Amino acid sequence: MKTKAIVTMPPYAGYLSDVVKHPIVSGIRLNTVMPTKEKLEDMLKRLNNATGDKDLWIDLKGRQLRTKGYWVPPFTEIQLTHTIKVDTPATAVFSDGKEYATILEVDGNRLIMQEGPRRVVGPGESLNIRGKNLSIDGYFTETDFRYIEAGQKTGTKKYMLSFVESKTDIDLLKKLYSEAEIIAKIESKKGLDYVMRSWNNDARLMAARGDLYLELDMPHDIIKASESIIRKDKDAIVASRIFDSLSYQEEISSQDIGDVDSLMRMGYRNFMFGDYICMHKESIMSGLNLLYRMAESYEK
Repeated sequence: MKTKAIVTMPPYAGYLSDVVKHPIVSGIRLNTVMPTKEKLEDMLKRLNNATGDKDLWIDLKGRQLRTKGYWVPPFTEIQLTHTIKVDTPATAVFSDGKEYATILEVDGNRLIMQEGPRRVVGPGESLNIRGKNLSIDGYFTETDFRYIEAGQKTGTKKYMLSFVESKTDIDLLKKLYSEAEIIAKIESKKGLDYVMRSWNNDARLMAARGDLYLELDMPHDIIKASESIIRKDKDAIVASRIFDSLSYQEEISSQDIGDVDSLMRMGYRNFMFGDYICMHKESIMSGLNLLYRMAESYEK
């Protein structure tokens, strides 16, 4: 079967062996924001052994914005993993677009908030910032560097780079680890511009629709963005928002089926399941089985 899937797996999930055995699975994604108890080298060795002949992909966070520490809105500051600049006031988007808050001022990696989500904001949460002239300093995080070093020590060569916006981002990893095999996650308008204007098979592309959807000007722009990426790279992967309804209900939604059908009609044959659906064995196995059946109808 030409259609393949990469599955995000918690590092201590008891159902990893079941996922790896599924015929449509080509690899496992390790989300590096997930907590670990072992040395990174020991964990990578264990996961490499568990995945066998399937790929193990390490997802580095790059310039993706995440929170540091706990913060209690309203009238609070929120610290980020990166120093940024943006014209204020600006808007911070939390919880995959479900929560919004106003940024009044920025001081390095500190956001001075007018309000915030009506809850405690915890460490490691991702957020998107909507505002003019946004710039993010640096690329790799401290955790990224640790995973790159651990990959070198264990011979783990496959990496996903978040928020790739130029060939320079790819070259940064190549300079640190020349043998690295890279998937460039396209998650912003700048990333799309790079794909359309200057990408030249620098790395395999991924339409990472979780953040990309939130970064675009209009919701329906995700259709054109997804089409643009697969036209540039016929081996591109489409990721996130794949069968997500299975993460909170047993019966998949009609919208989710239509979404994947549309992606297949665009030409996508490589999919990656995001965090939510992969948190439980029942939901991810249902998703894999459904994707397999849908792929069969396209590959007859």
